[in-house]
Amino acid sequence: MINSLLDDLSGRTAQRLGAGQRGVVVVGALHGRQSAVHGADPGTQFEIGSITKTFTALALAQLAVRGVVGLDQPLSDLLPRDITAPQRGGEVIRLRHLASHTSGLPRLPKGTLPRGLLRADPYAGCTGELLMDGLRRTRLRSVPGTRFCYSNLGAGLLGFVLARHTETDYDSLVQAEICRHLGMTDTRVVLDLEGAARLAPGHSRTGRPRPPWHLAALAGAGGLHSTVPDLLRLARAHLGPAPEELAEAIALNRTTAHRINARAAIHPGWIAANMPRTQHRVMFHSGGTGGYRSLLAIAPEHGAAVVILNANNRPVDRPGLKLLGQIIDSGPGFGSDPVPAAA
Repeated sequence: MINSLLDDLSGRTAQRLGAGQRGVVVVGALHGRQSAVHGADPGTQFEIGSITKTFTALALAQLAVRGVVGLDQPLSDLLPRDITAPQRGGEVIRLRHLASHTSGLPRLPKGTLPRGLLRADPYAGCTGELLMDGLRRTRLRSVPGTRFCYSNLGAGLLGFVLARHTETDYDSLVQAEICRHLGMTDTRVVLDLEGAARLAPGHSRTGRPRPPWHLAALAGAGGLHSTVPDLLRLARAHLGPAPEELAEAIALNRTTAHRINARAAIHPGWIAANMPRTQHRVMFHSGGTGGYRSLLAIAPEHGAAVVILNANNRPVDRPGLKLLGQIIDSGPGFGSDPVPAAA
């Protein structure tokens, strides 16, 4: 169902973002039971970058709910026997630390810099062997569980060890634990031929074509492709009511938090913050690869969400959060019969 004001707001955002840039953009919005999608064909595939971390954290929660792993389980339990996880201050890295960027791990694996970032596809060589070898030589920057420090290494490592523990690969893990429950048929690491034909070519901010990225063993940090309709399905599940198979896991991540400062906190897979100049509480994650930028943002108390996928490296966070604020400020009657927030 489409509400005319929701349609207008999202359409204008898509038009502004697409104007004067090379690379297509798709904007999606939800409010209550209403939805709107504008821009390029809704079936267009994009690299979603770090929005992938939301899936990795939800997969962890799913496995924790079933008792396959525990949020407080030490990382070392899931590593090969010959690999020792770094420690600091007498505290070990636990799985919840990896999902909430409080592990103390650096942003990138040892061996990735500076060599990797000089390449057009900088993480393609990050194999499981390189990841494990780097972990042996890694020193933590803080005591695990005490300080927020954004880490692609931590999120990628979490996806890697969860897949290894369940005797599968990261792509299959996400399909089994999340996508099949939500009917998300367009979200995966490796696109089939039909999906690859729908992948929008990526571009730099100046409009130069950029090659696809392959995150190899770091797929859990940013390796997924998706579409706006698929991510709106994920957003709707977080706004509630969620499908029975995911409800407990979503609630677990919602109630697990580490405070960053007076205005913001980190939940597994999400950053929660008050929007500037308002008291609206939103949860979001953005993403960026060589030729793409993305945003997934939800306001559970208001039953609203925004998804923006852009095949250009120009940031979309500010216009996306502005659109979400406009939706919220339009009032409770804007998207009639709003969906209640998950517990």
